[in-house]
Amino acid sequence: MTRGRQGNTESVDNYLKAILVLEETGGGDTALQGAPAGVRVTVKALAGELKVAPASVTNMLQKLAAAAAPMVEYERHRGVRLSRMGRRRALEVVRHHRLIETFLYEVLDYPIDELHEEAERLEHFISERFEERIAAKLGHPKTDPHGHAIPAMDGRMAARASMALAEVERDGVFVVESVSDRDAGSLRRMEARGVAPGVKIQVKRMKAGGFEVQAGRDGKPFELTGEAARGVKVQRSAKRGG
Repeated sequence: MTRGRQGNTESVDNYLKAILVLEETGGGDTALQGAPAGVRVTVKALAGELKVAPASVTNMLQKLAAAAAPMVEYERHRGVRLSRMGRRRALEVVRHHRLIETFLYEVLDYPIDELHEEAERLEHFISERFEERIAAKLGHPKTDPHGHAIPAMDGRMAARASMALAEVERDGVFVVESVSDRDAGSLRRMEARGVAPGVKIQVKRMKAGGFEVQAGRDGKPFELTGEAARGVKVQRSAKRGG
């Protein structure tokens, strides 16, 4: 993976990581399908992800695209995607983030809803040696506590055949692959209900657009809004039951 921090700032890292996340998720309803390299992410989607003004996003993307070693490929009205160098750096920051989350959870006993914010503060500044020692201490984990894949040292990250719970059209039994770490309150509620990576859940669509979810055989059914369901990735289970 990319080494060294020359020319990389915390702000640039945040942009690259946000573009990668939106590429992975399809950028919501605002992603534009690009060439074979993958999706393009719109300025609107990126502004929403970073919670900054669209004009500020456009200004930053123009700078990143015009650099001697461009981190992104940006075209007005067509959106942005990461360059090869930008993708390497984004994957490195994501690896830092998810390793830190796993270390905080497994070694320091942080509550799961506090991991994201703490890792956001630390991800830009750990050294290569510290990253390697964390990975070794944890046994080189493949996923973080939320179920998100941790990129390998060389940047590879296995493709995963999952869907957002919000995309489920038929009732059935599913296995939770990952749970979004973006909303601490929602994360606490789902943890209290037993919704976690690897858990089987029974899902029923509600007429109002939400879902009735039951975790395991003995879990109490509860309602999950369509918005919250977008943050849960699932795979259909081969067998019914908990």
